[in-house]
Amino acid sequence: MKVSGACHCGNITIEGEADPALVNICHCTDCQTGTGSAFRVSVPIPGNVFKMKGTPTNYVKTTSDSGNPRVQAFCGQCGSPIYSTSPGEGQQASYMVRVGILKERDQLAPKKQSWFRSARNWVTSMDAIPKIEKQRA
Repeated sequence: MKVSGACHCGNITIEGEADPALVNICHCTDCQTGTGSAFRVSVPIPGNVFKMKGTPTNYVKTTSDSGNPRVQAFCGQCGSPIYSTSPGEGQQASYMVRVGILKERDQLAPKKQSWFRSARNWVTSMDAIPKIEKQRA
């Protein structure tokens, strides 16, 4: 499916083709730290169809389990995470795009969860938490 999106401030926009069957929640501690939340939701977009306007800020994070380097790209203006990919110059084979920046995020429900052994113990019991429809004044 075609996807498009932008960081919070609109400084970086992306578009491409993503397979909704490949949406993944990652519970690893690196993703928890990188999002400031309990997990990260991503979908791969092949490099040959990935288009981006704007220039993200990048840093290379060595993954804690495999020891492989991963480029983490985010907006230098607003801080929104954009994607991760393998290091190297030029077009990459694939970009793991953060679903939260995509306009189609409602259509990109996760199909698998990885690193579930690191999941916070409350993740599976969120239905029991009281819900408020919007921020109160």
